[in-house]
Amino acid sequence: GGRISNRLFYLSIPPNIFTAAVRCASLSASSANGWTRVIVEKPFGRDSESSAALTNALKQYLEEDQIFRIDHYLGKELVENLSVLRFSNLIFEPLWSRQYIRSVQLIFSEDFGTEGRGGYFDNYGIIRDIMQNHLLQILALFAMETPVSLDGEDIRNEKVKVLRSMRPLQLEDVVIGQYKSHTKGGVSYPGYTDDKTVPKDSLTPTFAAASLFIDNARWDGVPFLMKAGKALHTRRTEIRVQFRHVPGNLYNRNFGTDLDQATNELVIRVQPDEAIYLTINNKVPGLGMRLDRSNLNLLYAARYSKEIPDAYERLLLDAVEGERRLFIRSDELASAWALFTPVLKELEEKKIIPEYYPYGSRGPVGAYYLAARHNVRWGDLGLEQ
Repeated sequence: GGRISNRLFYLSIPPNIFTAAVRCASLSASSANGWTRVIVEKPFGRDSESSAALTNALKQYLEEDQIFRIDHYLGKELVENLSVLRFSNLIFEPLWSRQYIRSVQLIFSEDFGTEGRGGYFDNYGIIRDIMQNHLLQILALFAMETPVSLDGEDIRNEKVKVLRSMRPLQLEDVVIGQYKSHTKGGVSYPGYTDDKTVPKDSLTPTFAAASLFIDNARWDGVPFLMKAGKALHTRRTEIRVQFRHVPGNLYNRNFGTDLDQATNELVIRVQPDEAIYLTINNKVPGLGMRLDRSNLNLLYAARYSKEIPDAYERLLLDAVEGERRLFIRSDELASAWALFTPVLKELEEKKIIPEYYPYGSRGPVGAYYLAARHNVRWGDLGLEQ
């Protein structure tokens, strides 16, 4: 009717037909007088080469500002809140550096296995499926410097700087695992290779832990520990910030030899039961001097009666409005792949055998040794369990 028509295409299809679909959309179905945008659902390639090839193929038909690479984790309420928490609260920003933070942990766990989706998963594995995108994106948002503004390009510029200053990942910095069958309470749970869509001799990891380092002035020497796994004992995604010990703490003897019990921790729980809480030391009421750890807790369900919008709702609305802040730019994607590709190739070429862990357990023991090597322990084994 003579009005401006805009077109938004959403590619939630197998990656091998991305380019063909974009070619058809671009040549035959582009808007004549409005904008044409394409949302691309992951996976964005399997490694640096395939990712670059995909980007180049898309750019034959589209400009970079027409491509919206969607990572639904960036639309989650608590991830969105990360920069608000940090940049608009004076109590956090001065502490956000190596002087005060001992380690940062990004933890993703699911309490179910591949459940018949093994065919897709086996081609990618947990590192490509969760770490290289969801967890690395959260890390970049967490660790970036203050952007010039809230403009999408300014935020993405700072994220790219973080990714480019990260130390290349070595094989010894990574632990991989695969879940095996387990019987618990009379119920038998299948192993990963029991899935009919998975090859019997598959070495694809369903669990991985890694220690990453950002070699810049703010984060030099702080271990960023990531772990992600399927078929674990709980379902959760959280960021745990462990602060350093108080120097010369007057109350050390009240904590005994375990100084970790006296460490402050800021936890941002992305899912389920969205919450932000700070673990502090507190005196137990009474005549004696007994200390314990208490949580200053912001539980979203208790504080806000409104339903939290689904991550995709927010991201689709942003794509319609042309807001690129929460979408991944091509140089950002290239930097993320550059970090993980060498170690992924090495794992596959050397046919590294994953450490097996029972379905419903806390994952491979190797993950605990990895944390201990950096003099840290995983926070999700803490006292609030």
